[in-house]
Amino acid sequence: MARFIADFHIHSRYSRATSNQMDIESLDRHARAKGIRLLGTGDFTHPQWFFELKSKLKPAGEGLFQFGETLFILTTEVCNNFRHKGAGKRIHNLIFAPGFETVEQINRALQPYGDLRLDGRPNLALSAEDLVKLILDISSDCLIVPAHVWTPWFSLFGANSGFDRIGDCFGHQTENIYALETGLSSDPPMNWRLSCLDRFTLISNSDAHSPAKIGREANIFDIPLTYREITEAIKTKRGLLCTIEFFPQEGKYHYDGHRKCEVCLSPKESKELNNRCPVCGRPLTIGVMHRVDELADRPEGFTPQNAVPCKHLVPLGEIISEALGVAEETITVKNQYDRLIQHFGGEFYVLMEAPVQELEGFAPLRVCEGILKVRNGDVHISPGYDGAYGKVRILEQKERQQVQMRLF
Repeated sequence: MARFIADFHIHSRYSRATSNQMDIESLDRHARAKGIRLLGTGDFTHPQWFFELKSKLKPAGEGLFQFGETLFILTTEVCNNFRHKGAGKRIHNLIFAPGFETVEQINRALQPYGDLRLDGRPNLALSAEDLVKLILDISSDCLIVPAHVWTPWFSLFGANSGFDRIGDCFGHQTENIYALETGLSSDPPMNWRLSCLDRFTLISNSDAHSPAKIGREANIFDIPLTYREITEAIKTKRGLLCTIEFFPQEGKYHYDGHRKCEVCLSPKESKELNNRCPVCGRPLTIGVMHRVDELADRPEGFTPQNAVPCKHLVPLGEIISEALGVAEETITVKNQYDRLIQHFGGEFYVLMEAPVQELEGFAPLRVCEGILKVRNGDVHISPGYDGAYGKVRILEQKERQQVQMRLF
């Protein structure tokens, strides 16, 4: 058995709005800094990225590949554009594949439904149900997981183009859906409020568009490192120890609102306004919390018997930035980050496991305080809404002023 951290959902530089640094070398380097053992490749449908993957990744046991110190599993995200009962639907799905030969067959089969060269996450004129059948007909070892299932756009339960029930989306293929990706704006406790989701494994991934963002959400397993063991754990929950989560309020679609009007509202406040913006009068962008409230049949705080636990974290760079009172992009933060990583061996170890006494003996006091506050969930968050990320505050205003006074 091996205990490891995995992030299955990322993108290459061939996806839109993605950093040019999203190449294999950078992914390996940042995965090592984070303490991530296994990364999804992302974007295996894109011809150029697929060529790079085949050229650079070396076989590393059954269904896994390696570059540097990082293991990779073949994954991609696709956008299914289709109509259901007269309404347009746009659903994002993750695909896991056991090898390059299978990926080649998948890519050939998908070519009639969309131009795979245009984007690392291709648009396919294909229903979600038909996608599952097509993929599993190629290989029953493949796995399909609905992506970021609560975001307003491009998701299974999305307020703008989603469904109220999983069966309505996947039809006869629903039995072949075993897991759901919660997305940055929701966490497992929010999903536990829906009894219909109890049978599904909840996984969390970064959906990273730049190297620094990998691992902002991830999964911790204790299983042998093979493709079959990993997909079986995703299907059954056995061997999935916990997920690593954003505080969901930090996600950019957690609350309702209008970014242009700078209006952020709780579901209760939105309902009192008939879901219309109090500034411009137009319909609000309905967030994840609102949508969960609509579909939930359980109260907040309910925990199913078979629930996989989760840990909420704030990225180490953000903690250092706030603790020292300087911008995250500064050399001060980078130097302190690098120093901690080199000493402790990885960001996740620093955030979750480093002994308090060792932290206190090595890191600045305020950084230690910030790490321990995050471990205890002692944070203050202004919720994200309508595409704007929420803002996490670890130190109270008085503490922040004390930091500034000491520095200046």
